[in-house]
Amino acid sequence: MISEEVKLPVMESFYTLQGEGYHAGKAAYFIRLGGCDVGCVWCDVKESWDASIHPKFSIEEIVREAEKYTGRMAVITGGEPLMYDLDALTIALKEVGFQTNIETSGVYPISGVWDWVCFSPKKFKEPHESIYGASHELKVIVYNKSDFAFAEKYADLVNKDCMLLLQPEWSKQSQMLPLIIDYVKENPEWKVSLQTHKFMDIP
Repeated sequence: MISEEVKLPVMESFYTLQGEGYHAGKAAYFIRLGGCDVGCVWCDVKESWDASIHPKFSIEEIVREAEKYTGRMAVITGGEPLMYDLDALTIALKEVGFQTNIETSGVYPISGVWDWVCFSPKKFKEPHESIYGASHELKVIVYNKSDFAFAEKYADLVNKDCMLLLQPEWSKQSQMLPLIIDYVKENPEWKVSLQTHKFMDIP
């Protein structure tokens, strides 16, 4: 029985398609937790940063809401979801048949039972070392030219089977995407990730 004492601040939850990364195009139930202290200047969900303004829900309530939808891939995102111990949430999701995915900057020790870990490091705060061996996908947001060297720094730290992705920051796409394309052609261990949900105009 899950303890009702475990409650997490949920900014929003919604059923859509995963828009970016390895799982792009798949049906996904997103659980966006409130709270983040990384402070990315280009963050498009700054309203997620203050955990205190978002309602708290029990694990049972979160999972019950997720079960209303057909898809069985749950994506825990934020904010920065690893601010919280995610063991109970992920175990409860898996018990009812969900694949558990996380999108994280990796700045806190990893918790939770995951089928897929998307590690997206940010320049604003150093990752915790526990993320490197756990990552299935390294997704680096390219905002300026210096981000290619930043990406390579973390490519050297993650495990050898980790997928390497470069994604243009949405507002800089016209400038950065041509550079990313050229970079991937020269460095074919990398792949391009696009925010396809924005092209499709879905959440």
